Amino acid sequence: MGEATPVVPLATADNVIAIDGPAGSGKSSVAKRVASRLGYGYLDTGAAYRALAWHVLERGADTSDASAVLDATGDFDFAISTNPDDTWVRVGSVDVAAAIREPRVSDAVSGVARVPAIRQAVTNLFRAIITDTPEGIVVEGRDITTIVAPDAAVRLLLTAAPEVRAARRSAELAGVEAAVVADALHRRDASDSGVVDFLTAAPGVEVVDSTDLDLEQTVDAVLDIVDRTRGLTP
Repeated sequence: MGEATPVVPLATADNVIAIDGPAGSGKSSVAKRVASRLGYGYLDTGAAYRALAWHVLERGADTSDASAVLDATGDFDFAISTNPDDTWVRVGSVDVAAAIREPRVSDAVSGVARVPAIRQAVTNLFRAIITDTPEGIVVEGRDITTIVAPDAAVRLLLTAAPEVRAARRSAELAGVEAAVVADALHRRDASDSGVVDFLTAAPGVEVVDSTDLDLEQTVDAVLDIVDRTRGLTP
């Protein structure tokens, strides 16, 4: 990454499905299933911020120190799979897919994501990946419909009731109490919402509320919107 550079325009967004939403809304699981069903690539943008947070922590630096975060980008060798059926995240030769989901990283990632120069550089990274996936790609995160790919063919906000999001995330984290998870989600939402509004649909963005839907029902709801956008269904 290095020093901040101008944001590069996205070459094309014709085959891009952009999905935003808060933690625990099911973005990753839904996006992967949708990508697999369509034969598209898949990009978890949150993994990049998490990987950088992990990298900063591994250096023994403070993720709330913008200068330390920017300094860490100098040797941040990041790579991510766009295959929805074979996902991995690496920093150098280290597979960090599991490590970046640890509580210490979850607690630190907001500090990294709040640095404007970091967001700018990471947006360029995401746009390069999108451009390199001409067959189509499902991109999920928190500012995809508004910043990364505002001209995407399909733009969605995936959401769910707070208690449902907490229950889902708690089920993923064995041994962690639901109340602890709920508090962490609330703090994460409050911190990140100061940077980007991922809780309110921007103009032209369709909302999919998965509160009362299971995973397959949510995937079907998203695919129905994709088909309607393509003119395949009325």
